[in-house]
Amino acid sequence: MMLSIAKAFVEESQTMAFDDLKAELALLLQEMENQPEDRHELYLVIREKLNEIRSYGMPLPEDLVRFEEEMEAEFAADKTGG
Repeated sequence: MMLSIAKAFVEESQTMAFDDLKAELALLLQEMENQPEDRHELYLVIREKLNEIRSYGMPLPEDLVRFEEEMEAEFAADKTGG
């Protein structure tokens, strides 16, 4: 009984943390639309949040994963002058 209560608490905590991360990501995307001049900082914050989601073992939002990959490619092209 005690183990099932503890397990339910952990699962609820993970769900709440995941919901918090999703809300933070939505806010970050809104900030990106309002402040596109600071794309490197935004990229780092999104990458950090995606890593937090990974640590919970939760599924990653595909659109944010694609966005992260596109930004990486963009920064790599800028670095090589392309």
